[in-house]
Amino acid sequence: MTVKYIYSSLSKTMFPTTFNTGAIKTTSYKVVIPFYIYAAVSFFAATILLFTSSESFSVHFFNPHILAITHTMALGWATMIIFGASYQLVPVVAEGKLYSNKLAYISFGLAAVGIPLLVYGFFIFNMHAPAKWGGRFVLFAALFHVINIITSIAKGKSNNIHAKFVLAAALWLFVTVFLGLVLVYNFTISLLPHGYNYMDYLPLHGQMGIVGWFLLLVIGVGSRLIPMFLISKYTNTRLLWAIFILINTALITYIISFYTATQTRLNFIPITLIFTGVLLFIYYCFQSYKKRLRKQVDVQVKISLLSVLLLLIPIIILTALIAVLLSNSSVNIHLTLTYGFVVFFGWLTAIILGMTFKTLPFIVWNKVYHHRASLGKTPSPKELFNANIFKVMTVCYLVGFVLFAVGILQSSTLFLKMGAAFLIITAVSYNLNVLKVVYHKPKSK
Repeated sequence: MTVKYIYSSLSKTMFPTTFNTGAIKTTSYKVVIPFYIYAAVSFFAATILLFTSSESFSVHFFNPHILAITHTMALGWATMIIFGASYQLVPVVAEGKLYSNKLAYISFGLAAVGIPLLVYGFFIFNMHAPAKWGGRFVLFAALFHVINIITSIAKGKSNNIHAKFVLAAALWLFVTVFLGLVLVYNFTISLLPHGYNYMDYLPLHGQMGIVGWFLLLVIGVGSRLIPMFLISKYTNTRLLWAIFILINTALITYIISFYTATQTRLNFIPITLIFTGVLLFIYYCFQSYKKRLRKQVDVQVKISLLSVLLLLIPIIILTALIAVLLSNSSVNIHLTLTYGFVVFFGWLTAIILGMTFKTLPFIVWNKVYHHRASLGKTPSPKELFNANIFKVMTVCYLVGFVLFAVGILQSSTLFLKMGAAFLIITAVSYNLNVLKVVYHKPKSK
């Protein structure tokens, strides 16, 4: 199997109009690329905050700087790049076209303004104008995203399981952001039911976002992209349906137990369901890897596969947290901080670092070269970014992630600073390669 054949096959999957007039119409690169650039800048900003506020990870997890870092990673980094990628991939999974480019632009503009306002509000802990306006903008960005996704899938030719994952994730995102805005308002206006406060709702807000938005979306899109990039024919719709039901049942069970039960041990039920769903997804990815046609797997896909295994770490930590609560009824601060760090700087960041340089080069290559492909030899998508910079990014990421995680567990300022410094280099390398891809100029060999 030649490299030319591989890229031809992938391009037909991701960009059908390049090869078949009248087929699925893919989303314009003008809609998608701004999300990638914004996410890259947000990642860099988060690593700077991580370095300058590293001492915050030696105290309680509920403090302004950690709230600012968490929301920069969750919204500016992960959510923005997911928005962009989903606008590109929804036409593929739904076999149609994106309902509205205009709604996509609006969702970008609202989120682009709202996220820094919200982060600034958290950083200075001003829950009045900055945080409220930021939350409002983000809520409407999520609303327009949901409308766009729902309508695109409804009008598409296919309503497969991947589309179901994307749709459910978008709905959970809106619920998560809505609850987040309620929590912001609750600092100045009492909105929560009597007997509840912000700290009671914080885990609910967090788990709906992590499991409902990020996990469902990653599994739905990953179960399509990973076999595609491995050139694997493996598919198992029944297995994906089982994962879909397990994770959504876990979330619903957790919400019900939150309002009806005071016994922490009941939280083992949703964790067990999520753990089972994740194990099944790991099995799905393993089978895709095992039955791949392309024997050589590039580094980008390896990092994405590593991120799938990293899913197990936060689940194990969460289980340990519940066990600690059952034994002494107090929250272990170090474990809680490690859980959040592993989710955002571990699992999510790893899959984004890998998938960015599998998806973005194809988007730019399709923009620059698809009209020239028949006129002569053109660079392959993987030639659009610098392989050496990518290697530096990968090594620094792994070193920085491990050092910072150890620093949290050991309350070591030295390890925290060293880990954050390596993660800054990771973000700089990532940004350099993203800009190199985005501003690639056409050339022929």
